[in-house]
Amino acid sequence: MELNGKKTVVLGLGISGMQAATFLRSKGADVLVRDNGESAALRERASTLAGDGICTELGADVADTADFDLAVLSPGIPLRAPLVTNLTAAGVPVIGELELAARDCACPMVAVTGTNGKTTTTELIAAALRVAGRRTGVAGNIGTAFTQAVAESDALDAMVLEVSSFQLEATREFRPGVSVMLNLTPDHLDHHASLEEYRAAKMRIFHNQTEDDVAVVNAELELPADVRARVVRFSAYGRDADYTLADGTLLARGEPVMKQEETNLFGLHNAENLLAALAAVEAMGADRAAAVGAFRAYRPQPHRCEPVGDVNGVRYLNDSKATNIDALDKALLSMTRPVVLIAGGKDKGLDFAPLTKLVGERCRHVLLTGETAPKLMELWGQAFDCERCDDLAAAVARARELARPGDIVLYSPGCSSFDAYANYAERGNHFRRLVEELAAKETN
Repeated sequence: MELNGKKTVVLGLGISGMQAATFLRSKGADVLVRDNGESAALRERASTLAGDGICTELGADVADTADFDLAVLSPGIPLRAPLVTNLTAAGVPVIGELELAARDCACPMVAVTGTNGKTTTTELIAAALRVAGRRTGVAGNIGTAFTQAVAESDALDAMVLEVSSFQLEATREFRPGVSVMLNLTPDHLDHHASLEEYRAAKMRIFHNQTEDDVAVVNAELELPADVRARVVRFSAYGRDADYTLADGTLLARGEPVMKQEETNLFGLHNAENLLAALAAVEAMGADRAAAVGAFRAYRPQPHRCEPVGDVNGVRYLNDSKATNIDALDKALLSMTRPVVLIAGGKDKGLDFAPLTKLVGERCRHVLLTGETAPKLMELWGQAFDCERCDDLAAAVARARELARPGDIVLYSPGCSSFDAYANYAERGNHFRRLVEELAAKETN
């Protein structure tokens, strides 16, 4: 895509927006960044960009001029936001940061999406390709902006991308050679207007694939009729598929590959992550033995049912990455001991009623925090033992009183963190510190 001399605008000054602006400037474009916020952090970023000759407009009253050749949308800004609609109404092409980088990518792309499990599966695929001797980059929603990582793509054999619905909804020509769709359950309904809109955004991962490409898809999902890629199915739940789980063994087209217990990942949801990763790796032509070795060595990221302490015979698990109902559901299904559950956070408009039966079956007691606590208390309070806590510290202290030796205290919010924390990692780190302080008190 020829950018030299083009007049461009970047919408949003988060990490992706900064990297997109820097990328555009490196290609010779004239760049303006707009963001409705005006925090100290944004002003600092604007100052940094100014050093590269990039202008920034901040605040609620940013200009609505539309004299641009191209607009680049940061993830998280809805397509219906005024910043965007003013440009589209004027005929300015609007693409996302993912699309911008993909058009400059010089190596094959593997793209992973789904409601849950994206990071784990992305890391498994990248690890296996590296063990197989493939020079592999990792970028996207996983931490490194694609526009930053793409500069090295001409020296790589593959780029593995974690992609969100926010990123996919602003794609036009994005075409991964291998796409992975892990699962699809309600999420981000505070951003998308409906579940149908969320689904449509996710399904764009297949939109430009051809018969030469591969789509690795959960066997439970129905695909759009216009998918042209060769479809490979996986399932850990007994569905007819190419990659399956039987008696704890991962199978590839009926052939045993490895026992799940050989890995550091437990639960059927992680079995599906492993199966999807195996299918993607084999679609890339990598050796199966490399995948097995990588899967055995892999250690999951923090905040995913992460053990953070044992106090008086009670195990404390940090599952702060559970930012939606499906993630909480999967965490509870993987529990084999009685649970004291700590849940709650920012309300994303999700319906927790379908979880009521499972929560009641698996949990000895439920402690509710955050913005959703009143809603969840009203829903669950008559069905089983629940109580509200003022904050996470109060919930951990109360869990200590309620839990019995042999129990698990599971912090799996089922909600996003933005009512009280910057992100799920900050929230999970706080939980870990609280448990460490609790353990220190018990040993003194």
